[in-house]
Amino acid sequence: MTVPAEPDQFARELRCWRTRRRFSQLDLAIKADTTQRHLSFLEQGRSRPGRAMVVRLAESLGLSLRERNDLLLAAGYAPIYAESRLDAPELGPVREALESILAGHMPYPAVVVRPYGELVAANPAFGVLCEGAAPALLEPPINVLRLALHPQGMARRVENLAEWGRHITASLRGQARRSPDAALEEFVAELDGYLPDLDPPAEHLGFAVPLRLRVPEGELRLITTLTSFATALDVTLSELRLEAFLPADETTAAILRRLSA
Repeated sequence: MTVPAEPDQFARELRCWRTRRRFSQLDLAIKADTTQRHLSFLEQGRSRPGRAMVVRLAESLGLSLRERNDLLLAAGYAPIYAESRLDAPELGPVREALESILAGHMPYPAVVVRPYGELVAANPAFGVLCEGAAPALLEPPINVLRLALHPQGMARRVENLAEWGRHITASLRGQARRSPDAALEEFVAELDGYLPDLDPPAEHLGFAVPLRLRVPEGELRLITTLTSFATALDVTLSELRLEAFLPADETTAAILRRLSA
């Protein structure tokens, strides 16, 4: 199935993505199993790609499923990756699996989020993180990143806000470089505005930054893991992220076990 597309729209999009990924034409041609000459013709609008070629190029560029659909539309083809509602019957087994993972991670906090931090689901231990936050930040749709760094959210209880917060914004900024989005850049600027100045110590390596969170029972030291559906063929599913918090020391584990009990 073909759909109307602007003349040369695909050529512009292809050049733009190749430049963002810092590939030469030869690099991308080899990855996509085509010739540099053919790729050059595509980028000049002198040749029209087949749908299979668009898919190969999108995969070679490392585009998300949503971006692959957009590139297909730019080339005049209908999207091939479905975008189901999260409450759709076909995603029922996925919802059950996520609920099981969230429950199994107790007594430690865990959340499922959409892009840019929109909360989809959380286990009961998540309440430890958002305790005392302003009611406005807890109204659906909750954004867990804004909740984490906002002065009226978790930020007032985070001992290492400057360091931990910039670990979050640096990750988002990297995502914005890979897949430019004006809304994401605006969101990152908002989050940056909540953070105090940072003068990193000499031994700071920039990875595995723990969250140091004050609670009435003491200080929690938490590290996080991110899980995604790497083989998903549905846009909605591919964009979900499971963020699980793990105790960085036995004191934290003991506090969370007591709170859960």
